[in-house]
Amino acid sequence: MLYIGKELPQMDIDENEYKPFIRHEWFRRNYMWFAYGLMILLFITALSLGRLRAGHFMIRLVLFAITYMVHELLHIATVFRKGDIYLNRSGIYLWLTPDFILSKREFWIFMTLPFLALTCLVGFSSYLVSEHVGIYLKYIAWINSIIAGSDIINSTLIMMMPRNSFFYRGYFKTLA
Repeated sequence: MLYIGKELPQMDIDENEYKPFIRHEWFRRNYMWFAYGLMILLFITALSLGRLRAGHFMIRLVLFAITYMVHELLHIATVFRKGDIYLNRSGIYLWLTPDFILSKREFWIFMTLPFLALTCLVGFSSYLVSEHVGIYLKYIAWINSIIAGSDIINSTLIMMMPRNSFFYRGYFKTLA
């Protein structure tokens, strides 16, 4: 089930078994600065390349809203049958938290699928269609890459974890 704005249930984590997903304390405290920094860098890049000028303002606004919703639905679609998912927020930033254990492969797909589908696939397809449609597809790809700033960082961190890793609420454990 998807819970919006509801607090996650309290958890008891065995810290002998589970370690923080982001191991370095300083990086864990400053993670959002890196995520926001990547988003700003992608935004400036897209702006300087002219990729954010896709038609009328209202069209861009609607495309942004649809892209964001599809992005989140792709996250949910990867794990919706496994258990409860919580939509949380901090300031202006929203994120989904699954309340169940995910394998490395499942967690990587959960984090990466929206980026692969809405940025890589849509960006590549923008070169296969007419120029008019391609402009909108490039806009969607760049907007999604900005939305996926944190996902990009997380996907990279997941790939660096050992093969037999399992993830739960910001922690991971490795089976021998």
